[in-house]
Amino acid sequence: MSISRKCLAEFIGTFWLVFGGCGSALFAAGIEGVGIGWLGVAFAFGLTVMTMAYAIGHISGCHLNPAVSAGLLAGGRFDGKLFIPYVLSQVFGGLAAGALLYFLMASRGGFDVVANGLASNGYDDRSPEKYPLLAAFIAEAVLTMFFLFVIMGATAKKAPAGFAPIAIGLCLTLIHLVGIPITNLSVNPARSTGVGLFAGSAAISQLWLFWVAPILGGIAGGLIYRFLESED
Repeated sequence: MSISRKCLAEFIGTFWLVFGGCGSALFAAGIEGVGIGWLGVAFAFGLTVMTMAYAIGHISGCHLNPAVSAGLLAGGRFDGKLFIPYVLSQVFGGLAAGALLYFLMASRGGFDVVANGLASNGYDDRSPEKYPLLAAFIAEAVLTMFFLFVIMGATAKKAPAGFAPIAIGLCLTLIHLVGIPITNLSVNPARSTGVGLFAGSAAISQLWLFWVAPILGGIAGGLIYRFLESED
C-alpha cells in the first residue's frame, strides 16, 4: 500500500474519531431528558475507533493518533519514515472535523465558542471538574500508556485474530469513563488540536499538555510491552 493511501486512510479515520466523539459531546450529551451524558460520549469515542479499525486497519493500521504512532514506533511495530506523514494526516483530519463541528454549532445562531468550549480539553478552570495541571498531566500520560499497552497486546501475533478492534475500542471507552471528568479526556493530540484551535485562546494555550503527556505515555506503553514480549 502506498504512503499516500495510508495517509489518506489516517486522515479519514481521524476525521471520523473527532467528528463522532466530539460531535456526540456537542450534539447529544446535554439534551435535557434524552442526553447521552458522559457514558454515551465514552462509548462514542470507543465506537469510532472500533469501526475504523475494521474499515482501515488493513490499510494504515488505524493509528488515528500521534501518541499511538509514537508508541508503536517505540514498541518496534511501526516504520519511522511514516511517522511524520502519519502525524500530519492525523492532525489535518482532526482539524477538518473540528472545522465542520464549529460550522454546525455556529449555524444555530447565538453560538459562543469560548463559552461552549467545542468539546476541547483543559485543566484548571477548563477541566470539567476543575482538576489542576499536575493531575491532568498524570492522568493523560497514564491513560495513554495503558491504551498503548492494550493496543500492543491486542495486535500481537499470538493474540486472537479479529478481536483487536473490539479490545481497543472498549479500552478507549474505559479510559474516557475515567478521564472525561479530569480533562474532557484527550489521549490524542490530533483530537485535542482538531477542536482546540477553534475554541479560543485559553484552549490553545493549554494544548501543549495534550501533546506532551499523551506522547510520553504512549512511548512508555510501547516500551513496556516491547520489554514484556521480548525473548531476550
